[in-house]
Formats: sequence, structure tokens, C-alpha cells
Amino acid sequence: MTVEKKFSEQVKEGSRFTFGENWSAFLKTLNNERIAVAENSLKEMLETEDLQDKTFLDIGCGSGIFSLSAKNLGASVHSLDFDPSSVGCAQFLREKYHNNAADWTIEEGSALDTEYIGSLGKFDIVYSWGVLHHTGNMQLALENAILPVKQGGKLFISIYNEQGWKSRFWLRVKKIYNKGILGKAFIVAVFFPIYVLLGLIPDILRFRNPLKRYRDYKKQRGMSMVHDWHDWLGGLPFEVATPEYLVDFYKKEGFQLEKIKTTNSLGTNQLVFSKTR
Repeated sequence: MTVEKKFSEQVKEGSRFTFGENWSAFLKTLNNERIAVAENSLKEMLETEDLQDKTFLDIGCGSGIFSLSAKNLGASVHSLDFDPSSVGCAQFLREKYHNNAADWTIEEGSALDTEYIGSLGKFDIVYSWGVLHHTGNMQLALENAILPVKQGGKLFISIYNEQGWKSRFWLRVKKIYNKGILGKAFIVAVFFPIYVLLGLIPDILRFRNPLKRYRDYKKQRGMSMVHDWHDWLGGLPFEVATPEYLVDFYKKEGFQLEKIKTTNSLGTNQLVFSKTR
């Protein structure tokens, strides 16, 4: 069965969110400022000013903005995604900003396909931000992400934080969202006003311009608040892990933790490892 057919079947049965459609809408908001923020977030976590002469694998390229950022920083890039629309997003950005550069390849592929991931070769940087927990088998995805990292290379991942009953609650919300148009409409109608009020009330109490919070959100990796709301509410499959688990797992596999950003909330823990053996 092809990647595209597997994807379509999972969407039809309500077990997968259409991330690519959400990212396609996000690209309408993309501008040079957002791209610069995304580039800076890469430079910060990878602790480098450029990726000149580096190879960069983007497992689950999503909107394509971080593949684009890596290419802008000088890397040779290979982008892959399980969602055909996300593949289309990356292709659009490659054509628009890099004239279909030969050293930026893009294709459909699954992080769960061990043979496929192993066939890609070795990369200086393997990047998978907010992806492996959406595969339906996070443990296998974590293992497969090891395969393309060259000796001395880096693995940069972000995984949803384990929050016990809260994580189980959000899994239920996501399942309702993906039940169809009525499920999506219900979840959006309930949670979007809550999100607006949770930000509006503190802004009013502190005499801040409420619109500034929405404008400034793009300073977080160049993302869009509303599109991230949809991503969070609908994001299936959905799994979580503690940062301690991830550190211990990759340590046993010969990786050393280089940098970490943790959260105490429902967000993601970001970790950069180097392959030491």
C-alpha cells in the first residue's frame, strides 16, 4: 500500500488529522519575518550561525518552513512527510525561494518505514520537530530517527510532554475533532473562545493591546497562533513522553544530550543530541 493511500485511509477512519491542509493555509501567512524567526530558532538550538556544507534531513517537514530555513542557512536538504499536502507545501517553498534547487529533495515517506529511513543515507543533522508523536507508533519512530544520523551528527527532536490525566483528556478532544465536520465544529466552537478569553483577560488587566499577542506569536519559530490551535486540537495520532525518558533512551543508543528546552505544560520538550558512538 502506498504512503498516500495509507494516509487517506487513516483520515477517512478519523485516526489522523490533516496536518498538510492546515500547513497549506499557514503558508498564506508566510513572510520573510516568519522565515527569519524560524532560521534563528534553528541556529539557537543547533548552536551554529549557518549550516554551510551540512546535510539536513527533515522527517515530517509539515509546512516546509524549517526545510526552507535549513536551505537558506546553507544546508543540502532532504524533506519527507507522510501527508501528501505537506509534501506539496515543501515543493511550493522550494520552487518559490530556491528555483527547485537540486540539493533540496522532497518526497512522500513514513517515519515508521524502517527500511525506507535506513535507505536515505547519513546526515549531519536529523530534524523532526513535533512529528514522531504523531506517527501512531512513537517508539518505533524514535528508533528509526537514529538510523540516518551520521557519526558526530546531531538529532533535533521535540516531543509532547507527558501530563498524565491532562494528556488523556486532550487525546479524547482530538478524537472528537477528527470524527467529521460536526466533531471539528464542536471542538472549535468550545475551545477557540476559551483560548481567546484566556489571553484577553490578562491583557485587559495589565493594560496591554490584545492584538499584540497575536502579532508577536510569530516570534515563536515563525508560527501562526490560529493554525497552531487547529494543530493542537486535531493532532492525531497523539503520544507523549517525559524528557527523562527521551534522554535515557537516546543515551543507551549512543547519543549525548547537547541542549534541552523543557516545559511544565502541554507543549513539547525540545532536545538536541549528538551521536557519540
